[in-house]
Amino acid sequence: MRLEMKVPSPGESISEVEIATWLVKDGDYVERDQAIAELDSDKATLELPAEASGIITHKAAAGDTVAVGQVVCSIDTDAKKDSAAAPKAEKEANPSQPEPTRAESYASGTPAPAAKKILDEAHIDPTRISGTGKAGRITKADAIEAKHAMGTPGLGNRSSSRKKFSALRRKLSRRLVAVKNQTAMLTTFNEIDMGAVFDLRSRYKSAFKEKHGVSLGFMSFFTKAIVKALREFPEVNSMIDGDYQEIFDYCDISIAVSGPKGLMVPVVRNAENLSFRGIETAIKNLAIKVQAGTITVDDMTGGTFTISNGGVFGSMLSTPILNPPQSAILGMHNIVARPVAIDGQVAIRPVMYVALSYDHRVIDGRESVGFLIAIKKAIEDPIEELMGGADKIEGALEL
Repeated sequence: MRLEMKVPSPGESISEVEIATWLVKDGDYVERDQAIAELDSDKATLELPAEASGIITHKAAAGDTVAVGQVVCSIDTDAKKDSAAAPKAEKEANPSQPEPTRAESYASGTPAPAAKKILDEAHIDPTRISGTGKAGRITKADAIEAKHAMGTPGLGNRSSSRKKFSALRRKLSRRLVAVKNQTAMLTTFNEIDMGAVFDLRSRYKSAFKEKHGVSLGFMSFFTKAIVKALREFPEVNSMIDGDYQEIFDYCDISIAVSGPKGLMVPVVRNAENLSFRGIETAIKNLAIKVQAGTITVDDMTGGTFTISNGGVFGSMLSTPILNPPQSAILGMHNIVARPVAIDGQVAIRPVMYVALSYDHRVIDGRESVGFLIAIKKAIEDPIEELMGGADKIEGALEL
């Protein structure tokens, strides 16, 4: 009689296992209840015992993934123990090279195949582990416990919390997914030497604050530079409307501001008509409204271009996501002292990385790269590019 042995179910929700190793060779005589194979599941390693005595024939190889209930071997229960003559004759013909016995494979401290893999990956010496398997063999569970003991995550606080998204966050989530799915967004980068702006702010920030009641920040310089660049590259100051492209003659600059309810993007209207003082005052007033929770939908509607300053949180570089239906957004980042080459010499300069994300359906590479270069040029030479010359600095700052 030939008995077919199937993979037993290791537990609920497990539908397949891997044959880690055969503990007996094809054609060996096995005794009833003798362990003939080790099976690995995603939760444990288990031994497969012979259901009867007889000569075994493998139906699957070590390393195969087999389904629960699949036949993996058969046992000829009519065969006698001494009928497994070939292996016996082989042993007698080679008395000086005896085959390892099953007892040797189960020697104390010997890891099971699945356990050995875990120990090898964790660089753990198996001789340091006491096995809990038969005859002291190291099981998969022993290996996992040893790995945990070596400092990898183990038993501990596994709690979690659950909260519902706010209506704002739900809407923001939908908008962000829509941007990724409905635009051809691309990002290009550049770096800007902030030294000239640093020098101007050091010279005039006290007088500016005393005169106007607001600080002379980086945002006014960048807003001015963006307005200038938008005039040079009007395609960037546009959006898609069906089969048409709408290009704006005005610059309504959206400024990303973090508030108690999340990120808000209020708009500085007609930034092209504002002075440094006007821009700083508008940004300050909008930020106050965001923090106070009094910002309105009208305050955040209708921008034509967005600035996002991740540098205030320490961001070195990012790819800002578009603020629909706008076609472009500038990401500012932190300012770090970096070595740069100036006239063939290495100098340490305050450098900011900037990123322009844009909708490639509207804006081509020439416009996107040229736009960033125009901003870089304006920020690195603000006296000439944004203030009209050295003799007009105080007039530009209204001092």
